[in-house]
Amino acid sequence: MKKIWAEKGVRVFLTVWFGQFLSSLGTSLSGFAIGVWAYQQTNSVTQYALISFFVMLPGSLASPFIGPLIDRWDRRKAMILSDIGAAGGTMIIVTLLYFDQLEVWHIYLAVSFSSVFNSFRWPAYSAATTLLVPKEHLGRASGMIQSSNAGAFVIAPVLAGFLMEIIGFFGIVLINFVSFAFALGALLAVRFPEPKLSEENKKKRGSLWKEAGYGWEYIAQRPGLVAFIALFAVCNFLLGMVSVLVKPLVLASFSPSDLGIVLSCGGGGMLLGSVVVSVWGGPKRKILGVLSFLALQGFFVALAGLKVYLPLMALAAFGFYFSLSISNAAAQVLWQCKVAPEIQGRVFAIRRAILTFVMPIAYLVSGPLADYVFEPMLQGDGLLVHSIGYFLGVGAGRGIALLFVIMGALTILTTIFGALYPHLRFLEKRLPDAIS
Repeated sequence: MKKIWAEKGVRVFLTVWFGQFLSSLGTSLSGFAIGVWAYQQTNSVTQYALISFFVMLPGSLASPFIGPLIDRWDRRKAMILSDIGAAGGTMIIVTLLYFDQLEVWHIYLAVSFSSVFNSFRWPAYSAATTLLVPKEHLGRASGMIQSSNAGAFVIAPVLAGFLMEIIGFFGIVLINFVSFAFALGALLAVRFPEPKLSEENKKKRGSLWKEAGYGWEYIAQRPGLVAFIALFAVCNFLLGMVSVLVKPLVLASFSPSDLGIVLSCGGGGMLLGSVVVSVWGGPKRKILGVLSFLALQGFFVALAGLKVYLPLMALAAFGFYFSLSISNAAAQVLWQCKVAPEIQGRVFAIRRAILTFVMPIAYLVSGPLADYVFEPMLQGDGLLVHSIGYFLGVGAGRGIALLFVIMGALTILTTIFGALYPHLRFLEKRLPDAIS
């Protein structure tokens, strides 16, 4: 093991990984502070959800055209461009805060700007990892990447709540801006190897439109990958609806510091799951691991809505993110093994475009559903007060809790139907690996 991690490519991966961890920490601090600030300013779930909508939609629309660029460019330079652009979006917020001019719609514009540049990062990062890390250790590398996000997720809520009282919202956003410098420094200090182009893929080179279409063509010709991406698209929609409502659900009954505890427990689950994957390498049959832990995510989402009890919510957050880290790591390794490195930029960008496009739709739907449908049904003389209200309780946040239960149950059913489809269940056996 020591010999593997001493290889040059792996050392480059570790350098980039550390820089991205610091950047993720800064972004998580800023994201927590922005979410709390926006919700407290507007007291509207819909306006709060719109922030997540604008975080996802522009990058999703840009991804199909960014994929071909990543395959053409040095992937390190693509990541550098991503960090510079994301830093620019943060700088917009810093400037407006400094002049006391920041409004919620300014945040929509700033995160939209950052979203486009962030869409360069993950396809380039994933494709570069395939080139830097030996195939048999891709599971561990995927676990490490998730552990960096999880570590930031654990630290950020508690640290952000503490820093809000000392340096305020402005200071936290400024820290995020500075964190990009560390990520840039790591990227400037290394070089990535270039993938070898096959003759078939040389012929596929053409306009951005043509190459963007080739990413989907590659997936569409493989029923197992189509089913795989459909499974995650449906689950992303269902879980996306509840992910944006976590903060309003907790804040309806508890304080911002309690919210920080719940989110930190979630981060702890993600960190533990990522460490487990980093050491273990993930389940031997990756697709069964994906399906099993996706179903567990649905279970923990439903559990979070059952009762107004902070330890139960914290446990649900821990279990959800633990399961998420393992299912995502297994899924990532499957994609890295089944797609040739020289086209991973295009294929991964199309995958990202599809999977992230459903998220803004979920965000748009979840806010109005919570504000105007489910919350009124479990308050006052609401339609469900004397039925479901006996089990879930009534009052602020209990309509959101019902949404959690429904979305969790639907997630479990989706994974069951996915497991019944042979092309998905036997994906590893029926589709040969594209890397040696």
